[in-house]
Amino acid sequence: MLANIHLPASAAEAAGLLEGGGWLLGGGTLVMPRVNTGAVPVDTLISLRAAGLDGVRVADGLAEVGAAVTLARLGEHEELAFLRPVVRSIASPPVRNLATVGGNLFATQPHGDLAVALLALGARVDVLSTGGARTIDVGEAVAHNEVVTTVHFGLPKVWRYRKAMRRKHNSASIVTVAAALVVTGGVVEQATIALGGVASTPVRANAAEQALIGRPLDLAAAEAAAAAAHEGTAPFDDAYASAWYRARVLPVHVRRALLGED
Repeated sequence: MLANIHLPASAAEAAGLLEGGGWLLGGGTLVMPRVNTGAVPVDTLISLRAAGLDGVRVADGLAEVGAAVTLARLGEHEELAFLRPVVRSIASPPVRNLATVGGNLFATQPHGDLAVALLALGARVDVLSTGGARTIDVGEAVAHNEVVTTVHFGLPKVWRYRKAMRRKHNSASIVTVAAALVVTGGVVEQATIALGGVASTPVRANAAEQALIGRPLDLAAAEAAAAAAHEGTAPFDDAYASAWYRARVLPVHVRRALLGED
């Protein structure tokens, strides 16, 4: 049974409480199932609901999103409309009303589609502990005594996103593809592609990126990138798909994502 539930008024206070042990609680969609089932012994929860981490700021092509911002609110933000397909592909409306941006960074694959998108955006994450603050890349390890406070990313010039699921709504990923591109004069100058559902964590498709750069964003380039997308992946079996199937359909969805196909 839970013995302590804390509601700190700041991230610094939350970090101080975390030094004494316990689990951070954002929206609860990851933590509470473990608490309710007793899968992991938890006697202290530290809620970030009142810690002042629910702000969203977009200026000069850069976005700053607080870790406690819900997925639903992120999806409603007009200046971040490109992320709506990402948000709407995650779980169900009741879950999105609770789940947070910071919490999604810790969702295990084949969940965590926002984390895949943030990896493609080259996002940076501010974390805080009693020892001070630091900034890391999305995907870098967060220490047990650190609180994620803010996620920073630039708005993409060209954005592509595709998620293959068993059902149209409320399903985990078979393959997720997110790509941020810079295209000038029809030629790809920069490319960052992230994949979900094909490894234990979201991964960069570095070989696919290189296959695009310096080429027109056309069918031939998309097929070249798709053919290279397997490099660095480690598909797995689960209740949603087999490793064989994930590997089989990965290039199909990379090609479709890059070409903006439905």
